[in-house]
Amino acid sequence: MSLFGKLEEVEGRFKAINDQLSQPEIASNQVRYRELMQEYSHLRPICETYAEYRDLEQQIADAREMLDENDAEMRALALEELAELEPRVESLSHRLKILLLPKDPNEGRNVILEIRAGVGGDEAGLFAADLFRMYSRYGEGRRWKFELMSLSQNEAGGYKEVITSISGEDVYKRLKYESGVHRVQRVPTTEAQGRIHTSTCTVALMPEAEEIDIQVADKDLRIDVFRASGPGGQSVNTTDSAVRLTHIPSGLVVICQDEKSQHKNKAKALKVLRTRLYERQCAEVQAEQRDMRLAQVGTGDRSERIRTYNFPQGRLTDHRIGLTLYTVDRIVEGELDEILDACSAHFEAALLQAVEQQ
Repeated sequence: MSLFGKLEEVEGRFKAINDQLSQPEIASNQVRYRELMQEYSHLRPICETYAEYRDLEQQIADAREMLDENDAEMRALALEELAELEPRVESLSHRLKILLLPKDPNEGRNVILEIRAGVGGDEAGLFAADLFRMYSRYGEGRRWKFELMSLSQNEAGGYKEVITSISGEDVYKRLKYESGVHRVQRVPTTEAQGRIHTSTCTVALMPEAEEIDIQVADKDLRIDVFRASGPGGQSVNTTDSAVRLTHIPSGLVVICQDEKSQHKNKAKALKVLRTRLYERQCAEVQAEQRDMRLAQVGTGDRSERIRTYNFPQGRLTDHRIGLTLYTVDRIVEGELDEILDACSAHFEAALLQAVEQQ
């Protein structure tokens, strides 16, 4: 189907949904109403952009008619209008192609963010804490909600591992390309001779699974309870509140010990377990489609170094998209939009090319 055929189809569907939303029987069915509203929200920007595109096309047609006028002044005005309008309509055409790309099935989901210290000892742990703070600050600006699931600290005050859930508008959409190995180059505060050290952390960004996605049977779980370790408030370290879940079929293990309540720790651990199983399921589907470039875009292979934060040079480099910014200090303070927008544009372009080649 041609681009404009798809757009006409989308516009027809959008009008049909709009009509359905005004029907009393739909309004009284909250599940169906929510489903339609989600589809409506997805189609609306496509239809609005298409309406703007058609308006520009009409303006261009009118300007071209003016080129046939005998009045030289009118022809000059038409040429001026065409010089302004044609690049705009070309930009809108590209935007429409992006908007019509297959929708990521995980878009709209909340996420589980896992950050783990890699090579580099204590400095890697400090970098893990810096990354967590970076994402937290960015999320604060977007009014996202963070719920700590698990935290393991090292003696230097850094993080061996931190796991948090993040909920809010466009969480997965904004952060989905952050998975991978992040590398830092800087002089540690403990380095007396001023030598630059290189350390790494692994970031995993996973769409949060719901019970409807992944059902975990009790018979497939081994549950161990034990006394929490590390810093904690009253009761955290004095009762068997920590929970270790082992998913027997997959061998996945999740530990949660941040809450005083064993019940709350178990609920958090189950949420993390479902999310990891869901991620594994999604990865298996992608592996089956490995011959398609579409399935390879944005997989976030964790063995791949995706980004370097070089503090002595004030430089951040994203190795996947070949982008270097000299604003590393601002980026680690949570000003992530420039790098996230660049990643989205790059992978959208790759996705568009893959779709057009099919």
